Amino acid sequence: MKRLIVVGITILFLGSGCSALKKTWNAITGKDETKPAQQLAWDGMDAFEDGDYKDAIENFQQLRDWYPFSKYAILAELKIADAHYQLEQYEEAIFAYEEFEKLHPRNEAIPNVIYQIGRCYYDQIDTIDRDQTPARKALETFQRLSKQFPNDQYARSAAEHIPKCLKSLAGNDYYIGIFYYKSKHYKAALQRFMSVLSNYPDVGYHQETLEYIAKCEASLSENEE
Repeated sequence: MKRLIVVGITILFLGSGCSALKKTWNAITGKDETKPAQQLAWDGMDAFEDGDYKDAIENFQQLRDWYPFSKYAILAELKIADAHYQLEQYEEAIFAYEEFEKLHPRNEAIPNVIYQIGRCYYDQIDTIDRDQTPARKALETFQRLSKQFPNDQYARSAAEHIPKCLKSLAGNDYYIGIFYYKSKHYKAALQRFMSVLSNYPDVGYHQETLEYIAKCEASLSENEE
């Protein structure tokens, strides 16, 4: 079947010329390679600003694939990541942002890129009884941003999100500590509560943690006696 299509296109090319062949090939592949890089950039930005992020991704991917050396290619790479983030496709967004950082480590957008990686993790933070990988990754990313670009506006924005990351991590240790305490595993519970005090001070669990530490120590003393 594919051979017949190729033969048909060849015949059409011989009879009608290159322009007809190009139109036929575009119809088969679904591509419009006559659209210039600038137009793809404009169409992608229009779609993005209108909230049509899937269409924006399509335009920017075409721009990146067809015109990889265009001055608009870097814009396309960044906006693809932004569009995935807006669609809450966090894994795809993180991958796109990280690829951008690898390819353009000195680009002026890097502080924003690192911040957005952090936001991808941050926006996935769940309740304290769930996996804390998003909170941990968000914290690490925001701290990296603050270290690399301490005076940047995105570092200041990241600093505003760090307390929630710390509170989530502290809450998880506190939650596990209570679980161990209720299960009468007092030594394990005590280790968790001590971790809350040493690693996450002043995030909202200090007083309750002190009370449980006292309970654990009392229970351990009773068991020893």
